[in-house]
Amino acid sequence: MARLRKGLRPAYNLNRARTRILTARLSSPKSFRGECFRGERFSFEEPLVDIQLRTMLDKRNSALVLVGHGSTLNPDSSAPSFQHADEIAHRNIFAEVHCAFWKEEPSLREIFRMVEQDDVYVVPNFISQGYFTDIVIPRELELTGSITRRSGKVIKYCDPVGNDPRMIDLLLHRAKEVAPDVAPAQTSLLIVGHGTHLNEKSAEAAKAQASTIRGRGSYAEVSAAYMEEAPFIAEWRQNTSQPNVVVVPFFIADGLHSYQDIPVLLGIESAPTAAASQQQVFRRNPRHLAGRNLYYASAIGTEPLMADVILDTVYRFDQKHGYGLAA
Repeated sequence: MARLRKGLRPAYNLNRARTRILTARLSSPKSFRGECFRGERFSFEEPLVDIQLRTMLDKRNSALVLVGHGSTLNPDSSAPSFQHADEIAHRNIFAEVHCAFWKEEPSLREIFRMVEQDDVYVVPNFISQGYFTDIVIPRELELTGSITRRSGKVIKYCDPVGNDPRMIDLLLHRAKEVAPDVAPAQTSLLIVGHGTHLNEKSAEAAKAQASTIRGRGSYAEVSAAYMEEAPFIAEWRQNTSQPNVVVVPFFIADGLHSYQDIPVLLGIESAPTAAASQQQVFRRNPRHLAGRNLYYASAIGTEPLMADVILDTVYRFDQKHGYGLAA
């Protein structure tokens, strides 16, 4: 088990990431970067968005377990989870920060043997509620509900990060980042989800995000589009009317969908390409297709500000279940 010593941050290494557990030991509850208090604003390096962190979390007696899907085929699938865990560990909010996966190591079934703290927050790094958050994760972790008491531990099962209301701000931030110089009044924004009859909540999540952004009047057109149900992302030419089209995949990682399937459906690529980390599909913007400018962003879950959404998810759990701010 690799530990973060006080004040030190290890270099992120994707090859080591699959078997690494991040553990942070605290020196002071106010020692983390960018501490945030109720009513104050958190200052990010990137000025395009200003997200309010509602309180300072002090979880020096708690562990955080960030749960991802993982993949045996896609080397980029687990990268965002490790990156966000690394950032949270660096802030010294929790006594321990761990990652666990369904399809990679460390596995869900072994993770609690690695956790030393008795108070544990489990946050699903998933874009929406569904089969994995409702069935697979609780089954594999042997959870009995939102709060499980077992073997001296109190396990607090949080909502998936995609449920956080601040995902709206991250989507707008990512859209502005990928197309910084386009006029919103001449731009169509498409939030892309998977869409499948097997998981209706997946489509609902993207639709809800698009609806909220549309209500803000941030872009001329805002809508959800899907890979496997109408409105199809492959029909973006017919379903948008503005000269600029910005496409943001509503996924946690740059997996097979975002770097292989969607580029083909958009007409960016003629055939599936290599892993996202090995090619330039997200960096060649804009593309000039059908007389319009098409901007394609990487998955929203790769956004660095997701670390703060994870912390906000823990905060909302405490608010909902009546826990104090300090564990």
